Amino acid sequence: MKKSNIFQNIPSDLTQELFETVVESKNVKIERIISYGQSSQEEEWYDQDENEWVVLLEGEAMLAFDDGAETHLQVGDSINIPAHVKHKVLWTKKEAKTIWLAVFYK
Repeated sequence: MKKSNIFQNIPSDLTQELFETVVESKNVKIERIISYGQSSQEEEWYDQDENEWVVLLEGEAMLAFDDGAETHLQVGDSINIPAHVKHKVLWTKKEAKTIWLAVFYK
């Protein structure tokens, strides 16, 4: 077994959003996502086959849903997004990194 720390080994260049799989099985995948001011493209919507539970560990972000709802996330906030609920990231904090932990499950 290998120990890791979710807050370590963060690249200094975060011009691109970073997606890293932490652990994966046939029924669940856990990702660490690191953003630094990134957002979804205007026409880009996530429409996933899996449910997604996400918690914000550091930073700040705003999510939008195709029904017009928006959700502001701060440190410690979590949200469960059912499969095929279209959503996107409107913004993440520009002055500091945003660290997400996303759990995709069936």
